[in-house]
Amino acid sequence: MLEDRSFFVSRTFNTKSNTTWGFMSNFTINNIESHQEKRPLEQLEDEEPVHTRKISKYENLELGLGFHDLAIDQSNNHPNPDSNSNSDSDSDSSSLIHAIGRDNSISCLLRCSRSDYGALASLNRTFRDLIRTGELYRLRRKNNIIEHWVYFSCHLVQWEAFDPINQHWMHLPTMSSNTCFQFSDKESLAVGTELLVLGKEVLDHVIYKYSLLTNSWSFGQLMNAPRCLFGSASLGQIAIVAGGSDPVGKVMNSAELYNSESGEWVTLPNMLKPRKMCSGVFMDNKFYVIGGVGGVDMSPLTCGEEFDLVTRVWTEIPNMSPVRAATSATTMEAPPLVAVVDNELYAADCVDMEVRKYDKKRKEWETVGRLPERADSMNGWGIAFRGCGDRVVVIGGPRSSGTGFIEVNSWVPRDGPPRWTMLGRKQSSNFVYNCAVMGC
Repeated sequence: MLEDRSFFVSRTFNTKSNTTWGFMSNFTINNIESHQEKRPLEQLEDEEPVHTRKISKYENLELGLGFHDLAIDQSNNHPNPDSNSNSDSDSDSSSLIHAIGRDNSISCLLRCSRSDYGALASLNRTFRDLIRTGELYRLRRKNNIIEHWVYFSCHLVQWEAFDPINQHWMHLPTMSSNTCFQFSDKESLAVGTELLVLGKEVLDHVIYKYSLLTNSWSFGQLMNAPRCLFGSASLGQIAIVAGGSDPVGKVMNSAELYNSESGEWVTLPNMLKPRKMCSGVFMDNKFYVIGGVGGVDMSPLTCGEEFDLVTRVWTEIPNMSPVRAATSATTMEAPPLVAVVDNELYAADCVDMEVRKYDKKRKEWETVGRLPERADSMNGWGIAFRGCGDRVVVIGGPRSSGTGFIEVNSWVPRDGPPRWTMLGRKQSSNFVYNCAVMGC
C-alpha cells in the first residue's frame, strides 16, 4: 500500500480489458507497479449490468498512469528515471487546449465526468497536475459541479465503488490492516476527495484514508478525542462527527470538525446531550445529529440537535428521530437510516418497509411510500440508505443460505412518491457493512 515514488508512465493500453480505477470507468491500465495489494480499480467480474454502456470515444488513446503514493514515512518523491520518454512533447507541454485558451479549457474540463479524468490526465503535464493535485475538484466544488459516487464495503478490508451515472462497479485497493482492525466496529465517511474508515487496532483507534487522487490508502490524522458509534456527515471539504463512545465505553457529547484540505480535526462546542448509535446529516447548511441512545438507562433519544456553523450553537429539536416510539426501539437496532436530498430529510423504516419524510415546520414524520421490496436487513443492519445528489439510494438486497445479491436502487424525490429504479446488481453473500457517498 505504501511506496516512495510518484510518477506517470506512458504505456500502451489494451482496449480489450475491463480493468478501471477511480478517475475513470472506460479505460484500461496495464503494467502498473504493485506493492502490498496496491492496484487500479477493477471492474467486478460478477457484475450484472442493467444497461449496456457505450464505448468510450477515447478507446484508441494510449494510456498509462502511475500513482502518487502516500508514504507514512514521508519519503521524498522523485521522478522515475526508467519511465518512458516516448511522448515527451505531450507530457511536458504546459498547455491545455491551445486554441481556446486556459480559462475556456478549464471550464470544459470542469464539466467532464469524473470517469473521463484518467484519459485527460494522460494528455499533458498541466492536465495531469490539475487532476492529481485536486485543483480541478476544488474548482468543480466552487462552481457547484458535483458528481456523486457510492463507496461501500461488504468484506472486512475490501471496498468497492459504484458510479450511478455510468452504472459501473469498481474495486478499490485492498486495505492493509491488522486482524484486530478488520474485526472491529468501523465507521466511514466521505469528505472532499477522501474516504475515511475509522476503527480500532490492538490498543488504539486508527483512521485509514483512501485518496481518490492517488487511488491508495494511508493513515489519517486521529481525532482529538477518538471514538466509535458516532453520528457524522460531510459538506464539501468538511465533515462533522458527534457523540459516540470513547475508548473506555463512556458515551460522549463532544463533536469535532474535519477539514480534508488541511487534514486536521478541530474540537467544536459540546452537544446538549451525550449520545451514541446516532446519525448525522447536513441540511440547510446546518449539521444535525439524530436519534441514538443515551442517559443513565441508555434509552432511545427521540430528539435531535442542530449545530449552526456560523453561531457555533447547538439547539435541541424535539421528535426528530424517526423511531416509531420510544418503547419500540432497542439498543440492538441500527442507527437511524436517514438521507437528505434537496434539503429535505428522509428516513427508512425497515420494520414496516416504509420511507418517511420529515416536515420541518410541524417537526413530524410522515410516510411517503415504500422501500424497495428486496431491501433485506436485520433491525436496520445490512443495508444503506443515503442521499446521492438529487436521488435517494438504497444499497442492499436479498440473500438466502450462502447466496445473495447487492442491489443499488434509486428514487428521485422531486419526481413524486417513491418509484425505485435498480441501477446495478451484483452477486454477494455478505451484508453491506459500511457505506459513504462522495460528491466531488
